Amino acid sequence: MTITEQLGALATILAQGNLHTLFQPIVSLSERRILGYEALSRGPSNSALHSPINLFAVARQAGRLSELEIACRETACRGFSEQKLAGKLFLNVSPESLLEPSHQPGMTLKLLQAHGIPPSDVVIELTEQTPTDDFQLLYNALHHYRAMGFSIALDDLGAGYSSLRLWSELRPDYVKIDRHFIDGIHQDALKREFVGSILQIAKASRAQVIAEGIELPEELTVLAEMGVDLVQGYLLARPQEHPPHDARVLLPKLDSNLMPLADEGSDLSALLIEQLAVQQDMPTAAVLEAFRSQANLNSLAVLDAQQQPCGIVHRHSLSEALLKPYATELFARKPISRLMSEDFLAVEVSQSLQQVSRLLTSRARQRMEEDFIITLDGRYLGLGRVIDVLKLITEMKIQQARHANPLTLLPGNVPIQQCLTRVLQQGREAAICYVDIDSFKPFNDIYGYGRGDEVLLCLAQCLNERVDPARDFVGHIGGDDFMLVLNSPDWRKRLNQLLEDFQAQCRRFYRAEHLEEGCFVAHNRQGQRQEFALLSLSIGVVHLHPEACAELDASLLAELASQAKHQAKVVPGYSIQVLDTLSPEVLRSAPPAQGLAPAPGHPGGTAAPT
Repeated sequence: MTITEQLGALATILAQGNLHTLFQPIVSLSERRILGYEALSRGPSNSALHSPINLFAVARQAGRLSELEIACRETACRGFSEQKLAGKLFLNVSPESLLEPSHQPGMTLKLLQAHGIPPSDVVIELTEQTPTDDFQLLYNALHHYRAMGFSIALDDLGAGYSSLRLWSELRPDYVKIDRHFIDGIHQDALKREFVGSILQIAKASRAQVIAEGIELPEELTVLAEMGVDLVQGYLLARPQEHPPHDARVLLPKLDSNLMPLADEGSDLSALLIEQLAVQQDMPTAAVLEAFRSQANLNSLAVLDAQQQPCGIVHRHSLSEALLKPYATELFARKPISRLMSEDFLAVEVSQSLQQVSRLLTSRARQRMEEDFIITLDGRYLGLGRVIDVLKLITEMKIQQARHANPLTLLPGNVPIQQCLTRVLQQGREAAICYVDIDSFKPFNDIYGYGRGDEVLLCLAQCLNERVDPARDFVGHIGGDDFMLVLNSPDWRKRLNQLLEDFQAQCRRFYRAEHLEEGCFVAHNRQGQRQEFALLSLSIGVVHLHPEACAELDASLLAELASQAKHQAKVVPGYSIQVLDTLSPEVLRSAPPAQGLAPAPGHPGGTAAPT
């Protein structure tokens, strides 16, 4: 298609309004609801300009980008209004279109008014494709949008020419992390560091982070573990003309991917305060009287007609608002919706304490004395207090510290047993891995316990680097015995990489002559001098299947893993021995349950090894 033909096709599209809009939901994990929809425009299906990349590139070349974007916005507003989609409408805007001479200020507001969409329900999503030099003009344009009631989002953070400066200059309400940093984040520590930094900056700038482009369950799990609450991507829902209205159709996907193996704590039932809520049309005077009659009441949830939270009223905020001259007389008969805060945290009662704690700490506006809302399937259930979350989290941390290994600080025998019990109760497929270091006792005899502790710390680091922190578990039984519980489907690959990592890392612990000879001489258990190979790992694996979970308990499962480890140690050098619970012989051969017990040794770290 020649340039002339492309320009002609664009002119036809603009003249006939031959555009259509797809909507992709943005989901809040904590509230189990759809926050809003991003509007994505497409050209005619039978046209070379169907792709948005081609469509907008030609419009940019023709100097008609602003005209095209207005047409796209009109189509998006019409579709959003006709389908009665709830939540916010995210509209893409290119910076250069705002700076074009043909750009007409106020057109977006007119479109919204024509379709009955309030500006407070619209987010202007700034997409950066080309350099933007005129920051002052852009700053003025976007603050013009904000003054009219729009929210601002910065798209593709980390991918644009100057997105970090834009963030600093424009202070957006939302930032969307570029797909590049989401792709494979469960396998890339550097990407996790980048996203973690973004979350910290967002907290300081009071912006909400949206992770877009999520396609794999593992990506979603890691992001949720890190505290990312707003998510978008093919895993949840593809862009479509008629998107889902209810997040509950997406919940099975979310719930199946957000079940951690590590102890995340119980649900929020223990925190629930069964406080009555108020309707959004209740007069402010009645709400004020409720606070006056209950001295210990800090907050009241505000509900819509469907009994779903739409706001919250805090005692201190209401008092401040009514302290102004004539404010009480002015607002007394007005509905409380005029004074309620729409910036509130609502979480499902099934959420764990750890998840809620991360959400609370990521909210820059959350104050200690303010409550959050607890829901069941999106409907109001009661309130929770921030201070209660912090108290329980502190108690959990103290409890975990009591059972941690003093050298590696990894969970010890009690948390390991609890983890195995959870795996069996959840009926999940997993790989239970008993990891042991070969030739460790003679190594200690030659090099000393101090160097032995360094080896244990090295192995602990290798183990942590080869697990998915949101799905897997690492524990230290004692001495040179470690336990892995891998829920990741690629557990075999992870174990092989672990062997390679440990072999490479261990080289720094040997003397040159031992490395050159590939062995060292030390006394064996009988007191005789013997040649020993360099350190290696023996890993016994129990491949647990859901069908076998009912036939096992935690102690028996640990004994099977120990049995597999002993079989692995028979093989010289690095080895992995797998017992599959689908095999009847495996369960029949299981020894009597003894539980986990570290080999005896000094309590500081190194034990008398096997």
